[in-house]
Amino acid sequence: MRTPCFIANWKMNKTIAEAREYLQAVEKRWPQLPGAPWETIVAPPFTMLAPMADFLKERPLQIGLAGQNVHFEERGAYTGEVSPLMLRDAGCRHVIIGHSERRTYFGETNALIHKKIGGALRAGLIPILCVGETREEREEEKTGEVIERQIREALDDLRPGPSDWIIAYEPVWAIGTGLTPQPSEAEEVHRRIRDFFRSLSKEEEADTPRILYGGSATEKNIAAFMEEADIDGVLAGGASLFAESFCNMIDLGVKAKEK
Repeated sequence: MRTPCFIANWKMNKTIAEAREYLQAVEKRWPQLPGAPWETIVAPPFTMLAPMADFLKERPLQIGLAGQNVHFEERGAYTGEVSPLMLRDAGCRHVIIGHSERRTYFGETNALIHKKIGGALRAGLIPILCVGETREEREEEKTGEVIERQIREALDDLRPGPSDWIIAYEPVWAIGTGLTPQPSEAEEVHRRIRDFFRSLSKEEEADTPRILYGGSATEKNIAAFMEEADIDGVLAGGASLFAESFCNMIDLGVKAKEK
C-alpha cells in the first residue's frame, strides 16, 4: 500500500512567529492523529524554512519541509532565485515544481520545469510535480492529453524511480475557486496518470509515484477523495493555513484510506 501523503502549501502567507504558533498547535494535536503510516509535508515561504527546520529538530513531529519553487542551477548570478542546494541546506527534502500559479503568473513552461526537476534530483531533493488542465481544456475534453504532455515533457530524458518524486493533480480551474471535481472524476484522472506511468515501464503492475489531489481540498471533502483507490493524498492550499483544519484533514484522510 502506498503511504498517504498530506502537503500544506502555505503559498505567500505567514511570518516566522505565525509558523511557530502553527507548529505548536500541530504538536498539541499530534498524539491524537492516526497511528497508521502516513506522511506530512509543509511548504512555507523561503524565509521560514531554516527556522522551522530548527524548531522541528527539537520536537517529535514527523513533518517534512518543501520549497515552493527552485532554480535549476546550484549557484550563479540569478538574483532572487533559490537553488536546490540552498533548499537542502535549509532543511528541505522536497520541492514543489510546476505549480499552476507558477505556470500561469510567471510563465513557466514544461521545458523549464524539466530543467528544475533535473536540478532537484541532482541535489537529492524529491520533486512534487504539479499537473492539471484549465477550464477551457477540460471543456474541450483535453484533460488527459494535456496532463500526459506535461508529464512527458517534464520528464524528457529523466527517469526517476517511483519513490524519487510525487505527482500532484491540480485542476487549474479548481485552485482557490471552491470548485472541485467529483471524487470519481478526480479518480479517473489519477488512474489515467498511473496507467501512463505503467505504460512507460511497459509493466501493468509496475510501481508508480504517489499521486495526490490538489484543488480546493478541505476537511469537508477530503474523506470522499481519499476513499478513491488511486488518490494517495492531497496538496492543500488555503485549508492548510489553519493548524486545526490541516490536522483534521490528516485524521479524516488516513481513516478514509484505511476503509
